[in-house]
Amino acid sequence: MRKYISILCFFLLITSCDKLDELTKFNLEYATQVTIPSTTGVNLPFDVLTPDTETDSESRFESNDTRKELVEEIKLIELELDIKSPSGADFSFLESIEVYISADGLDEIKIASKTDVPETVSVLSLDIEDVDLQEYIKKDSYNLRLNTVTDEAMSTDHTIGVNSTFFVDAKILGL
Repeated sequence: MRKYISILCFFLLITSCDKLDELTKFNLEYATQVTIPSTTGVNLPFDVLTPDTETDSESRFESNDTRKELVEEIKLIELELDIKSPSGADFSFLESIEVYISADGLDEIKIASKTDVPETVSVLSLDIEDVDLQEYIKKDSYNLRLNTVTDEAMSTDHTIGVNSTFFVDAKILGL
């Protein structure tokens, strides 16, 4: 009988811990914009920098019942680009794109890219790199560098929304 009670207690403890662990898994979403200037050349790589993105990580972690020292991992799970202007534009001008993240005191690393850009879309989902980004998101701010290659001349500037979603996994109760 004791053996069954012990097994039941162990099962309940593991199940409860798994449910508690889910409480400290959440997403952080950030949005910014960049302008890709009109060009006269094609197949030439050029960089576009986003303005600093404030992470507000301390309060975002707190609102999700955790603290930055309890964060185990932060991964980018989605990075989408959407054309804000000109109206009716698509990504036909873009041959490839790579996105890099940097923050004060940290090396720049590649977080996403797309080499085969569909031509008729106005929202583009990038391929995500499998890297832990917790040190970048724990900072007060970060910025993104978009390395782009166009495959056609653009007569007008294109304003692009950069929408990112990060998955946060933190320890429960410091365990």
